[in-house]
Amino acid sequence: MEPDVSIETCSMIRIVVLPIGPIHPNHFRKYVTMLSRHRTVELSAISSFYTARKKSPFTQQPWDSGSLRFKYVVGESAPSPWEDFQSYRKIQAVIGICHCPSSPDLENVMLQFVEACKGYGSSFVQRCFAFSPADSQLEKESNKPNKLVLFPPADQRTQEFHLQTMMQDIAASLLMEFEKWVLQAESGGTLLKTPLDSQASLSAEEQFFQAIKAKKRKNARAQKAIGDYCLLAGSPVDANAHYCTALELSRMVGDYFWYAGALEGGVCAFFMGKVGQKDPALVEEVKYRYNGVIMHYRKSIMHESDQRVSPLSFELEATLKLARFLCRPEMVKEVVDLLTNASDGAKSLIDPNDRLILYVEIARLFGNLGYHRKAAFFSRQVAKLYLQRQDNLAASSALQVLAITTKAYRVQSKATIPMHNVFNETGIDNGKMRHQLVVSLFESQWSTLQMIVLKEILLSAVRAGDPLAAWSAAARLLRSYYPLITPPAQSGLASALINSADRLPSGTHCPDPALPFIRLHSFPPHSSQTDIIKRNPKRDDWWAGAVPSGPFIYTPFTKKDSTSTTKPNLIWVIGEPIQVLVELANPCGFDLIVNSIYLSVHSGNFDAFPVTVTLTSNSSKILSLSGVPTKEGPVSITGCIVHCFGVTTEHLFKDVDNLVLGAAQGLIICDPFRSSGSVKLKNITVPNILIIPQIPLLVSHVVGGDSSIILYEGEIRDVYINLANAGTVPVEQAHILLSGKNQHSVISVGFENLKSALPLKPGAEVIIPVTLKAWEIGSDASSPMLYIYYAGPSGNNGDPPPDSSTVPPGRRLVTPLNICVQQGLSFMKVRLLKMEIPAQISENVLDKKTDKLVKTDPFGGRWGLRFLEFELHNPSDVVFEVSVSVQLEKTNDENYSEFTYPKTRIDRDYTSRVLIPLEHFKLPVLEGSVLINNNSQSSSKSELNALVKDMISKIKVRWQSGRNSSGELHIKDATQAALQSSVMEVLLPDPLTFCFKLAKEVDFEDSVKEMNGYVLANYMTAMEVKVRNNTKDSIRMSLTVTCRDVTGENCIEGHNPTVLWAGTLNGVKVEIPPLKEIKHPFSLYFLVPGEYTLLAAAMIDDPNDILRARAHSASPDEPVFCRGPPYHVRVHGVV
Repeated sequence: MEPDVSIETCSMIRIVVLPIGPIHPNHFRKYVTMLSRHRTVELSAISSFYTARKKSPFTQQPWDSGSLRFKYVVGESAPSPWEDFQSYRKIQAVIGICHCPSSPDLENVMLQFVEACKGYGSSFVQRCFAFSPADSQLEKESNKPNKLVLFPPADQRTQEFHLQTMMQDIAASLLMEFEKWVLQAESGGTLLKTPLDSQASLSAEEQFFQAIKAKKRKNARAQKAIGDYCLLAGSPVDANAHYCTALELSRMVGDYFWYAGALEGGVCAFFMGKVGQKDPALVEEVKYRYNGVIMHYRKSIMHESDQRVSPLSFELEATLKLARFLCRPEMVKEVVDLLTNASDGAKSLIDPNDRLILYVEIARLFGNLGYHRKAAFFSRQVAKLYLQRQDNLAASSALQVLAITTKAYRVQSKATIPMHNVFNETGIDNGKMRHQLVVSLFESQWSTLQMIVLKEILLSAVRAGDPLAAWSAAARLLRSYYPLITPPAQSGLASALINSADRLPSGTHCPDPALPFIRLHSFPPHSSQTDIIKRNPKRDDWWAGAVPSGPFIYTPFTKKDSTSTTKPNLIWVIGEPIQVLVELANPCGFDLIVNSIYLSVHSGNFDAFPVTVTLTSNSSKILSLSGVPTKEGPVSITGCIVHCFGVTTEHLFKDVDNLVLGAAQGLIICDPFRSSGSVKLKNITVPNILIIPQIPLLVSHVVGGDSSIILYEGEIRDVYINLANAGTVPVEQAHILLSGKNQHSVISVGFENLKSALPLKPGAEVIIPVTLKAWEIGSDASSPMLYIYYAGPSGNNGDPPPDSSTVPPGRRLVTPLNICVQQGLSFMKVRLLKMEIPAQISENVLDKKTDKLVKTDPFGGRWGLRFLEFELHNPSDVVFEVSVSVQLEKTNDENYSEFTYPKTRIDRDYTSRVLIPLEHFKLPVLEGSVLINNNSQSSSKSELNALVKDMISKIKVRWQSGRNSSGELHIKDATQAALQSSVMEVLLPDPLTFCFKLAKEVDFEDSVKEMNGYVLANYMTAMEVKVRNNTKDSIRMSLTVTCRDVTGENCIEGHNPTVLWAGTLNGVKVEIPPLKEIKHPFSLYFLVPGEYTLLAAAMIDDPNDILRARAHSASPDEPVFCRGPPYHVRVHGVV
């Protein structure tokens, strides 16, 4: 059998093409390509080379439309034993190819060509084409009429025209030789035999009868051979006439084999006569006739069943010819039936080469029909036949055939998959699963078959001595089908990988990855110290409205840029290291050593750093891979480059993502990461990454450590932040802002220190002081943050940029002030204390030397004590000293604004009380709006709250612990709670205040003048009472003065008074203007020394709403009284 046969094969002239002399394969391939363009030579083009005979046997030669067809056989070809049976199998001509620059001695070339032609005795024409001869070679060989044809150096078109002329000459020579052979055959001088003729062992009687038939059989075979040459000569009508004669004669002598051959030739002659027609009737006619050919070949097999050489191959070859002719979509069923019958006959073929060719042709035809799995099956049969031969060349052929089948079985190497198919197999590359590739990883109904194919490829590669193919097959087998392979077999495949790698050069790359499985875990977010901010050079606050990269610079809330179609999601800076987290999995039963792994970047602007990792059996690990951007522009990270098992491979993230997705959808047996103990991970896609030029990089840390700043509640402390420029570009602009919660805890920030250090050159540092105050425990514990917006130069060499879009971006440094507030002093109980002590009557209203802890009311006439008592507990392990200070109003004769009271020490686990005085906070005027409208109008409430806040802000309760720890208690909430019901009493004054004093005009005796401020018995003492109106309205009232002794009895009235008086003491009618005071004089004469108390009281006439509200009057008719505090009078006797 012969490969690539068709119905037209019977009309093709076979020409062998041989390289003569030393010639480079590229040159030989070039010349053969030029020669292959001349497969058809028109008969009308050879008339100038053809010498007509007086009587040509080709009487019906179509000189106007006919042609000769050539079939070139490159390389040596052994003669076929069936040349007499089918003339197209003969080598009719020999063409030698010589490259003159490599073969200067043309005589030696001709000797080699003549010697090569001796192996082709059936050839009629021999020519040696010598290309590119030198001038000396042209002169030497120009006058020698021999078989050597010189092709002088010329352009491609000239050489092709020259070659066409020579092929026309060869065609004319062959036609004349065919005529000569036909004329000789017609004269009866030709004996035609086949291998079937020499097999019969006949008796003497049988030989006698065979001799009678021999003459008729000879004539029949001669007519059939003449018909073959008529076909080769391009005369199908003459051929058909001779085939008809051969059919009649063969039928008469019972030569069924030659009858079938003549019938097949007749079909070819019929088809060649209809060239160019596409009539369905023609197809049916050819199919009908060729079925007859197949039937008669089968009949000849039955008659020759006892022969050792079977003509079965001709029946199968005819079947293949018919199948090739019918191979079209509308006749798929007929072709499949023919190929199925041919495959059944392969078992009966004796020659394994015939079986090999049959399987090859069946596989080709099934492939043309689109039945790729059937084609792959018969290709595997071809590979098995190759593997039965014990030589490397056959193993290499088997490997090549099996490589063709991998696509049908979906186990092909990535080297055979075009890149556009890998990334756009579904039409778009948006991360969707490529279903065909995913399903191909595991298909439960034929995964075992896929494993067998890969094992056959591995075996073929090992026998063929192709270590790279063996490594690739073992890698695909181990990676795709590890769940179906036992642990010992997995270790065996690992050994095969290592052994194959030992025979490969160092650094060999294979497109098919093995282990481990690698998927993208995450892109770690950039540190808050590297946020990139878009810069607006037209504004001083250039960062306003910009969104930090963080590291992603796109958010759903940013405005879409209509002019940009692909906006980067991730920005990297040249020279700044980055990290990418990947997850590695080893689901096999052996330990895996990865010699190196690094990120795969093909854009040439990124340097990846390799690392080494070891994975134990059935384990996974998250690995950080790093690198440094080197040039501006986009960068794409598609996967990782891995050096494992001695070979370098590229592992694509997309392949593993599809693998995991296929496992989740049940298309794949198992997930390698889940089987290795890894948790389920959300699918991560690689963002668009853009590399930008270098910009400044500030790095901050807290002096003394970046750990949390531990403060006690209310503690005030200075923290120092060190800023260093770790980049290669100076910082020229910097701004500090506060963000986050508890911003009130940042008292001050030393921005001036940073501003004075600008421009901050690379490597320079600056220290910024920040004053912090710990907030109250119980509120939000979130720490505030310092936002430092900074940027480098806005252009090159200080020149402004031509466009705002070309301004280098700035950065935002986020420095969290990690404050941890601990419980220091805690409030146990808060309450309001009030106390009044009668004042000593004297000549002066106020004694300036009085202790500031209390305050003498100049119109109240008593010592007033109003305290907030805080009961504090110290739960910590340190000692606190607490001090209270009150901010005072400055006066003309005072030079201090704050008065501090003695400190209180509170030991560990102890409780103490701290008093806060409130007498300094009385209002000078009784406001009616606060009293009347405080329950109805919000403005009055806000006014009252403002007064309370102002009062609290003037009170400071500070503490100190040790040398460096100090702070202030938060008393606002506790004070407001304690004063909630008594705020009026604390803040609002009485409508009327009373004060007693001694009159200055009193004239004491000399003996008692030294007792200034004392009252003597048995003397008339002049006194006066002062009454002040604290409202903004006039008050009319009735004033009454009373004196009581130590028993509380009235000393003025009664039957035995002890005090005499002068003046009016009861029912004094007076009117006091707004915010003014009046004096009422009187005199007392004390008969008995002792302790006395003076009291003043007034009943207000026609009180207004303000006075009634202040007196808490229940009804409009109820009288309003104002009573003054008691004043102490000490009466001394005279000695």
